[in-house]
Amino acid sequence: MGGQIILSHGSDSGPDATKVSVLAAFAETLGWATQRPDYREDDVRGYAGSIDPRLARLTAAIDALDQPPVLVGSSMGSFVSGLASLQRPVAGLFLLATPSEIPGYRQAFDLRADVPTVLYHGWQDDICPPEGVLAFAQRKRLPLVVVNDDHRLGASVDHIVGQFRLFLEQLAVTA
Repeated sequence: MGGQIILSHGSDSGPDATKVSVLAAFAETLGWATQRPDYREDDVRGYAGSIDPRLARLTAAIDALDQPPVLVGSSMGSFVSGLASLQRPVAGLFLLATPSEIPGYRQAFDLRADVPTVLYHGWQDDICPPEGVLAFAQRKRLPLVVVNDDHRLGASVDHIVGQFRLFLEQLAVTA
């Protein structure tokens, strides 16, 4: 296994957030190189206002690599990772607590159909209600793991790591 993974944190968070930190550390034990862009400067612009600067920061990080990365995102990081896949080649998407839209932003969540993707969401997510991601996953025929947890997915970190392992192993098989 190996390659590059870019992990994008959610709003009101940072690159040292629990989920992206745990997933980065786990991936590194498998030989993956990781990076976690810091979007906090972008997030002061509000939810809709932060998307384009986040997207510019993420696509610049992708452009600096010599191969398509796996993108991992949580909440706003998921939203921007999906949009980045429309603009740049990526090897895969592992997306947590994904909003189906951001009020005030011109585009709903989307991603390239040919990119291996797993969506992970909590039934009790009151920030990004599960109905939006359920409908999206159904339309796109994407794998979706829904667990008894809230937006932060704090009770599911070990399970998320297990799903991430399976996702990375599947990418290695198909590469």
